[in-house]
Amino acid sequence: MKVFGISGSPRNQGTAFAVNYALKYLEDKGVEVRYFSVRGKKINFCIHCDYCIKKKEGCIHKDDMEEVYKNFEWADGIIIGTPVYQGNVSGQLKVLLDRLRALVARNPKVLKNKIGMCLAVGGDRNGGHEIALRTIHDFYLINEMIPVSGGSFGANLGATFWSKDEGKRGVENDEEGLKTLRKTLKRFYELLKER
Repeated sequence: MKVFGISGSPRNQGTAFAVNYALKYLEDKGVEVRYFSVRGKKINFCIHCDYCIKKKEGCIHKDDMEEVYKNFEWADGIIIGTPVYQGNVSGQLKVLLDRLRALVARNPKVLKNKIGMCLAVGGDRNGGHEIALRTIHDFYLINEMIPVSGGSFGANLGATFWSKDEGKRGVENDEEGLKTLRKTLKRFYELLKER
C-alpha cells in the first residue's frame, strides 16, 4: 500500500504536522508513504491554455508539479491537508488541484478508484473547515477517486483541527481534532487494505 500526503500550507506549522501525523500512523502499519508540501515550491497557475488536452503530454508549465504528478500516479491513496483561508482551501492548494488537470488529460482513468481523505486546519473552530473539505472531496469525485471520512458523529467529512492560531502547537493540543483524524485514518486504512 502506498500513500501520498500533501500539505497545502505555505507554512511549516499545523497542516504539515497533521499530514505527517497521518503518514506516520500509516507508516507504522507498514504503508509506504511520501510527503509533499507546497511550502517554498514553484507552482504556476493553470492558464487554461489546453496544452494538456491537445498534446496529452503533461502541462505546459515545467515546475514543482512534476513531483506531484509522479506521486499521484504512484499512490494507492491520497491525503490532502489544507489550512482554512477565507472559508476554503489555501490558494496554493487550489492551484495544485487545478494543475492536476494535466495528469488526468494524459490518462483520464489515472486516479480512478484511488482512495482519498482530507483534513483542514483553521484558526477558528468553525471557520470554513467543511467547505474546504468539500472542495477536496469534489476534486476526488470529479476524478473518479473514492473519498472517505471518519463517518458520523465527529468526522463527517474528514479531520478538522482548531489551531487557535497557535500553528503546530495548537494542532498538537487539539485532542478533538486528533480524534477526528484518527477516525478518518481508520476508515482510510480499511479501504486501502480492501483495494
